Amino acid sequence: MLAGVRVYHAIAIWEYDGPEVVFEIKSGEPFSSINGRLYREKIISSAKVFYRYSKYNKIMTSFRSGKFLIKSNSTMLDVIKELTEGTPITTKVTIPEGKNLYQIAEILEAKKIVSADEFIKVAKDPTTASSLNIPFETVEGYLYPETYQFNQKMKPLEVIKTMVRVFNQKTKDLDFSINPRNLTKAQCIVLASVVEKETGAGHERPIIAGVFFNRLKKRMRLQSDPTTIYGIWESFNGNLKKKHLLEKTPYNTYKIGGLPKGPISNPGLASIKAVLNPESHSYLYFVSQNDGTHVFSKTYVEHKEAVNQFQKNYKARQGKSWRNLNKSKN
Repeated sequence: MLAGVRVYHAIAIWEYDGPEVVFEIKSGEPFSSINGRLYREKIISSAKVFYRYSKYNKIMTSFRSGKFLIKSNSTMLDVIKELTEGTPITTKVTIPEGKNLYQIAEILEAKKIVSADEFIKVAKDPTTASSLNIPFETVEGYLYPETYQFNQKMKPLEVIKTMVRVFNQKTKDLDFSINPRNLTKAQCIVLASVVEKETGAGHERPIIAGVFFNRLKKRMRLQSDPTTIYGIWESFNGNLKKKHLLEKTPYNTYKIGGLPKGPISNPGLASIKAVLNPESHSYLYFVSQNDGTHVFSKTYVEHKEAVNQFQKNYKARQGKSWRNLNKSKN
């Protein structure tokens, strides 16, 4: 009888009298470790009672990984409920459109979600892509740009699976068979990833998609700087030079025909839709006006004039930014 009273007191009456505290359960952490840390941090009054209660109720394997808020005056029953049924504290992470897997890795590491190196390793592992039914060697292109709530110190594969799952949800109703060149779904994602990197102006995406389709139809090379940069990303210092354009890689569309080997970024829905419904026109060239928008040309002569005006004219390149664009056009 006395033993029963003591157990009841320890479980339902005794209260944690410290301040609110965040208690973290690591992925795969055994019950013995969780129990011991709770006792050492004085969140529970008895590790023995906590163990016996958890074992009797068959919840020793029900403790969730993540960070949980333990409130002051919590009983051990409250603590158990929070750690087995509660929602872990998450970190808000926004992945902008057009970031590649290397940039996403940096964003995630800055938020203390995963190690950048570990994320890149898993994201580039062909077995990861294969397990997620992605038809490329990496998961590039399928890490959907969105705002997520992630647990800190998640496993890279968990993060990747979450982002790919959102990609599948966002694209499940799209008809990838309607594009002008009968590209496969995978090819559409590759082209969308290029379109995404070529412009900061939303209204230009269908126009640029149309340029690339015109080039493919004429068997012209895409000649896209972003594809070239992606092919040398891990050694690129930010300064694209002529030697880079002459270097043959599976992504350098100045040197290879057709599409690059795989996606070069992770496009948003607007860029994917632009590829599925590109603007019909006769443009074959475009050049930046240095504010995020472009001048489009039908002939190489017109294109050279635009290059001279906007790229070789020093004054035309000063003080302009895509952020100055009319928001209604994005």
